[in-house]
Amino acid sequence: MSHGSDYKNDSTLDAARLVSDLREWGLHLGFQKIGVSDIDLEADERRLEAWLADGRHGEMEWMARHGRKRSRPDQLVAGTRSVIVARMDYLPESASDPLELARQGDRACISRYALGRDYHKVLRARLKALAGRIEERIGPFGYRVFTDSAPVLEKPLAAKAGLGWIGKHTNLLDRHAGSWFFLGEIYTDLALPADSPVRDHCGSCRRCIDVCPTDAITAPYQLDARRCISYLTIELKGSIPEEFRRAIGNRVYGCDDCQAVCPWNRYADFTGESDFTPRHGLDAPKLVDLFAWSEQEFLDRTQGSAIRRIGHERWLRNLAVGLGNAPTSPEVVDALRARADHPSALVREHVAWALAQHAGGIRD
Repeated sequence: MSHGSDYKNDSTLDAARLVSDLREWGLHLGFQKIGVSDIDLEADERRLEAWLADGRHGEMEWMARHGRKRSRPDQLVAGTRSVIVARMDYLPESASDPLELARQGDRACISRYALGRDYHKVLRARLKALAGRIEERIGPFGYRVFTDSAPVLEKPLAAKAGLGWIGKHTNLLDRHAGSWFFLGEIYTDLALPADSPVRDHCGSCRRCIDVCPTDAITAPYQLDARRCISYLTIELKGSIPEEFRRAIGNRVYGCDDCQAVCPWNRYADFTGESDFTPRHGLDAPKLVDLFAWSEQEFLDRTQGSAIRRIGHERWLRNLAVGLGNAPTSPEVVDALRARADHPSALVREHVAWALAQHAGGIRD
């Protein structure tokens, strides 16, 4: 078969063979699992609209900006009939345990996904290569590639594609791979046989709920992004509410606590991707060292990294909170005082708060 139109005409046997082939191609391209979903997300659409109506998305106005295009793939990309979903593991074997690192008050804890090269670039290139393999086999066909780069309900799509279930912390979980992985999608006009979802295996476990420093998981499967440290340190553009600053601890870019305590992550495999290896000493750096970076140093050392998206100002804001929670020492206080007159009012406010935390002398 040499033309994509044959698949679009629902040739079931050939479509199933194509899916089998693309799973194999995906493995060769560095993906750990490939699944196929249909485009019926009606139940997820209702949940999303209720979540947005409750304001739990905070300042992430882009979550609502595109209306129902997020939950209706054929409205986002006309002609979409199937979604190919791919998983790529990202946890480096050399990376420190995030829970242990969070207890080292003078060190910065950065979410494990952001230690290496920006995953958007890595996955997008591989997904395009996968689409290219399909095109070589069947000829031209309609598709678009997404990696957390458009209004896509990637976790519900991944769940429908059989890549796992959405856990109580609202991350996707696989019994054999945990949750330390990225997802990417290919929206296509090919009619491909959809995979079957897997059942939920969270059971009575609530470790992710209990460990959350800011109580962002308000109930099983319910996340209030406004309380989540990943939102507060990455998505929030303004001042971090004082009620959360002490709880943030030294987590200066994202938070992995809910994943780190999940029992299913004992089965997670380390990544073999060199692009995800920690760079520029970001695995367990000293807070004062990062706080000393000039804007140019920040740009140089986050080149090709997901961290760069927050900019130097918010980087300093987050680090100031981390330093405010660090054990009191002359080094910490001097570092904060050096930024007390920073041109940014946002930075100055968080530095002033941090210095106030050390006004009483050494804390435990």
